[in-house]
Amino acid sequence: MKLIYKGKYNGDPESLPHGEHKPNAVKFREPENTKQLALVANLLALGITLVCLFGFYLRARSWEISLVGALLSLLSLYPHEFLHAICFKKEVFLYTKWSQGLLFVVGPEDMSKARFIVMSLLPNLIFGFCPYLIFMLFPQCTGLGTFGAIAIGMGAGDYLNVFFALTQMPKGARTYLYGFHSYWYMPQNN
Repeated sequence: MKLIYKGKYNGDPESLPHGEHKPNAVKFREPENTKQLALVANLLALGITLVCLFGFYLRARSWEISLVGALLSLLSLYPHEFLHAICFKKEVFLYTKWSQGLLFVVGPEDMSKARFIVMSLLPNLIFGFCPYLIFMLFPQCTGLGTFGAIAIGMGAGDYLNVFFALTQMPKGARTYLYGFHSYWYMPQNN
């Protein structure tokens, strides 16, 4: 994997690196642009974070969240994207669009449904669910609880990708990114 930082995304999907379309590829039914994605993902993130923070309250019996945990969740944004990137075998490109609360990686290679799901969930498992579970087992670790609760919510866009893959890709299908959209196709048997 070779990670290339591209900076601010200009909003033009054609400017994103991509390969050629595969024969009979089907575009995921997903938000049409970054503005729609940002709205859906940010509302979902807020809902998920509130549910996790309510779980935090029930376990800690306090609303005193850790400022350190909250700051660490923000500092995990780039490492989160790096964990996505390591799931690619070739070049992968990192973009930001802070005005819409987006930070994302794209790679022009195709991958199996399982690898796509692992790539989508890996950072959320490491930065979100693991710290949150440790907090649930040891409620005195409020920093981990806060960090996990916020990091779980920050993965909302990733959960959307997993949902689309699970509900739209048939068994044996492969997926790839083209512009800002995901496509799936059935590989030809050789």
